[in-house]
Amino acid sequence: MTPEDAFVAALNMCFQLMFIWATERLKIQLVSYECEAEGHVIDLLDRTSNFERTVLRPTTRVKADSIERVGKPLEWASSIKPAILIELTIETEP
Repeated sequence: MTPEDAFVAALNMCFQLMFIWATERLKIQLVSYECEAEGHVIDLLDRTSNFERTVLRPTTRVKADSIERVGKPLEWASSIKPAILIELTIETEP
């Protein structure tokens, strides 16, 4: 595992924890949660690298009566310096 891998894994875990915390607080009935994450690094001339962006692709399954409250847990991402693209997939269950 590289430091870059650890950074992406930490962002992924932070997002998952915040998402689960927010769903509990907003009383969203979360059935399942999965997330793929990838980091995009740019190599600089001085042989260092910086994250250009991180992409998180969470797929959640919620009870149908909770769907209108799902967007709220995504607001924490504004505190991260590299751009974070969140491609959320929401599925509902009766």
